Amino acid sequence: QVQVVESGGGLVQAGGSLRLSCVASGRITTIGDITWYRQAAEKERELVAFISRGGTTNYADFVKGRFTISRDNVERTAFLQMHSLKPEDTGVYHCNVRILAIGTGGFSDYRGPGTQVTVSS
Repeated sequence: QVQVVESGGGLVQAGGSLRLSCVASGRITTIGDITWYRQAAEKERELVAFISRGGTTNYADFVKGRFTISRDNVERTAFLQMHSLKPEDTGVYHCNVRILAIGTGGFSDYRGPGTQVTVSS
């Protein structure tokens, strides 16, 4: 059994900061790439940031310079540090984790329920 859980969301004023966490647990052999997505009400899901197992990162243009993705492979955790938040950053933030679970033959994608981020103007 593998589980992914996000946390750290909340209500913050424009210009504020939040740090999201994404923790993977269970029967895990290896954690691969990790991607943060967000989805606002009545909008398509957007890719926010990506980090490979080796630490290579990539960001959506709309968060470059404001958000930082990182990971701790030992703790099986990824983080999304968000600064200079804007009302348009409001949405549910999910992490997608590629995991090689014990007893399986390849990597699969696991996603948590998400954490709500609300930025007031």
